[in-house]
Amino acid sequence: MQKVLIIGAGGIGSAIAKSIVASGGKIFIAGRSQGSLENQASELGCEFGLVEATDATSVDECGDEASAALDGLTGIVNCVGSILLKPAHLTSSDEWNSTITANLTTAFHCVRTAGRLLRGSGGSVVLLSSAAGRIGLANHEAVAAAKAGVIGLTRSAAATYARARIRFNCVAPGLVRTPLAAGLLSSDLAEKASVAMHPLGRIGEPEDIASAVCWFLDPKNSWLTGQVLGVDGGLADVKAKS
Repeated sequence: MQKVLIIGAGGIGSAIAKSIVASGGKIFIAGRSQGSLENQASELGCEFGLVEATDATSVDECGDEASAALDGLTGIVNCVGSILLKPAHLTSSDEWNSTITANLTTAFHCVRTAGRLLRGSGGSVVLLSSAAGRIGLANHEAVAAAKAGVIGLTRSAAATYARARIRFNCVAPGLVRTPLAAGLLSSDLAEKASVAMHPLGRIGEPEDIASAVCWFLDPKNSWLTGQVLGVDGGLADVKAKS
């Protein structure tokens, strides 16, 4: 049975949680909003905990709490992140630091905790990058740097912990219809422009990403590590015929 800690139970995290529960697995969801977590935990019949993912000690404590609640862990997923669309010359130092912290530092803390908790048993860790970390997109300098860092972190951790049978893989979404992306889809014009960037002609849904994450978590795919899967409607790899 899968026993998974999901850090960041927003749009994508919630879809992952529902998918794991539907397949008979157990989950522990964690985030900063107690009210939202309580509602989700009640709906899914799972336990939850508060975590500040930018703080290493908080993530360690959350990992310990989840492991105790589920009697061990088979997987950890980090869904914490942010979106900043600005050219470098208009990005403040605070915006740069907060973007790196929200996207890359939180992922590192997840790796750190996983390396400690899963070394004896093995398991699967999935991090979220972005199409912006794989292809150059205008006005994405800060978030692209952070998300590219997540890819490098994934591959290095996969090498470090392979002998401990801890698998590290990464999903790199395009634009997904979540509360975090609501500002980018706030008008018909903005949505049409975003759709046009994706060769498959639509915005991603949380379930698209959840499906890929759960695939990496599945023990049936235990010969996969260090991989980056673009779930982005072709954005980073395909130039559609005009």
